Amino acid sequence: MIEENKQVNNISQQLGEPIEVNQAMKSDSPAEINSNESGNEITEQTVASTNVQGNTVFTEETDVAATQKMAVDTSALVELNQQIESLKAQLEERSTQYMRIAADFENYRKRNSKEKEDLETLVKRNTIMELLPVVDNFERARSHLKPQSEGEMTIHKSYQGVYKQLVDCLKRLGVSPMRPEGQEFDPNVHEAVMREATDEHPEGTVLEELVRGYYMGDRVLRHAMVKVAAPKEDIPFAQDNELSQNQD
Repeated sequence: MIEENKQVNNISQQLGEPIEVNQAMKSDSPAEINSNESGNEITEQTVASTNVQGNTVFTEETDVAATQKMAVDTSALVELNQQIESLKAQLEERSTQYMRIAADFENYRKRNSKEKEDLETLVKRNTIMELLPVVDNFERARSHLKPQSEGEMTIHKSYQGVYKQLVDCLKRLGVSPMRPEGQEFDPNVHEAVMREATDEHPEGTVLEELVRGYYMGDRVLRHAMVKVAAPKEDIPFAQDNELSQNQD
């Protein structure tokens, strides 16, 4: 552009006609300046826009990253809560199973203890039942033997000592004799083997114990064989005649 201006000036000097080139220069210069300025402005605007857009993009990326992080944290929290609920359900199920097992074991322990106790009671009962006839024989001997001499008294005291020792052993095992004389007949405890007509006692009264009965604890070990009172009008006619003949 400068060289063209110089050529124009040289031509104008040769022709002697000055040419106003200032306007062109002015017109060109402002254009160039404007173009430069506009270029500068565009560049600045572009930079500013780029900076603004860059900041905007950066802000959006930051927000997206924060949103993604929050979503990840929320998902992790939800998953953690689900795990906690699952663990709570498993703990409750395990607790229920433990309580059920503990109850079953307690029932088994009680049942086993009851069976063991019943077995011990049965063995004890059977053993004592085998010994009761021996006690009966001692009692019969004591009621029938009447020692007369000193030797007989010594023998009597000897077997009485053995009898007492046997009775004490039975007491330690929880065995106690019945005393049914004078009581009302009870079929759960007594076994009536004889009846005797009498006016001295009410009907159904136990008059005599023929074979002694025993308790073991609060249960009947052996029923007592007894003689029971009956009214006179219940005696058969033949037995009544026999009694009258005997009186004659």
